[in-house]
Amino acid sequence: MNTQKHAGQARISGRQLSYVAFAVVVIVYLAIIQFGGRLIAGWGNEDDTLTTRGVVFTMLIPLAIALIFTYGVIAALGWWRPVIKDDRPVNRWVWVVPVVLLVAILVGIDYSALAEKGWLFVLVLLIATQFVGWGEEGMFRGIGVTMLRNHGLREGQVALWSSLIFGAVHLSNVFGNGASAVPQAIMVSLAGYFFYLTRRVSGSNALNSVLHGLFDFALLSGSAILLDQQGYAGAFAPILAYPIIAIVLIVKRHKIEPPHPVDDHAVTSTT
Repeated sequence: MNTQKHAGQARISGRQLSYVAFAVVVIVYLAIIQFGGRLIAGWGNEDDTLTTRGVVFTMLIPLAIALIFTYGVIAALGWWRPVIKDDRPVNRWVWVVPVVLLVAILVGIDYSALAEKGWLFVLVLLIATQFVGWGEEGMFRGIGVTMLRNHGLREGQVALWSSLIFGAVHLSNVFGNGASAVPQAIMVSLAGYFFYLTRRVSGSNALNSVLHGLFDFALLSGSAILLDQQGYAGAFAPILAYPIIAIVLIVKRHKIEPPHPVDDHAVTSTT
């Protein structure tokens, strides 16, 4: 990816956030999900997501708390605009990234298995996964990207480090998944870059948040572990989206950034 710095971008208004402070914010966010989630699940006497009640106590409640925390941090920093809006456009062909993700989602959802679980289960799972999408995108593509930009990093560096951080924090899943958390973290780093590009091409943090949640919803709907059903062939669609998008981005990596980023300070009026 072109690492050219976007000229003319001033530091954002609102409070400043150091690297250490961001690390603390991320740690608190993870603690709410990992350890708070275990406590809440214990209080509800639930340890799986096979029932509606199980999804509520193991996912919905802790994820809702994490979501409130994320947007509370954004409000405290005064970063609503830079988090929600993205003023660093990319070339229009990059729309292929969210389009491929959406197709993978639509193919990957196990509709028949969800129908067997009932509408309430589907609704609760959909809300819970949207909490994941909006929470993680708010934290990593919202606060994280804004923080890195505000420290003066070139956009290529912002893309790289925000994606690596996103993958690295998923190593916390080692507490529940063991060594399998390592390859998951690598895949999540790739996904982070895809969501970062979706943010930039759409001009906001909304589309990537919605797609993130739906992507997780599709993965969980096709999981025999979650829904206690036979394997679903369509579950491979979200996984196949990774190499497809990666190949396209590798081939067109030099054409992601606009050829001449606008320098607002260099623009002069002529009469």
